[in-house]
Amino acid sequence: QVQLVESGGGLVQPGGSLRLSCAATGSIAEINVMGWYRQAPGKEREMVARFTIGGFINYADSVKGRFTISRDHARNTVYLQMNSLKPEDTAVYYCNAPRVLLTGSNRFLEVWGQGTLVSVSS
Repeated sequence: QVQLVESGGGLVQPGGSLRLSCAATGSIAEINVMGWYRQAPGKEREMVARFTIGGFINYADSVKGRFTISRDHARNTVYLQMNSLKPEDTAVYYCNAPRVLLTGSNRFLEVWGQGTLVSVSS
């Protein structure tokens, strides 16, 4: 009933840039926070950047000053602009919406995207 559709991943050289997009589709009444997580091979999933309730933004220390999260509320879409990419940024990036209210429902759901692979290599 609700999906997060990610795009924009790919292979890039160190120092390069990529922009990820995540669009929420479905019968959505309310989706008030969204964010990005990543999981590198052999590692746990970690938060990269996210909006919080109240409109604040959290960034992982490792991406501060290089990554920027933004959002188009009208399109239920969140973006992640990634600059100065490093090999250690290589991971599958997941979009997350922890509080989604569907039309006609009174229960909030957490939704994850399918993931998009970002590879940083020369």
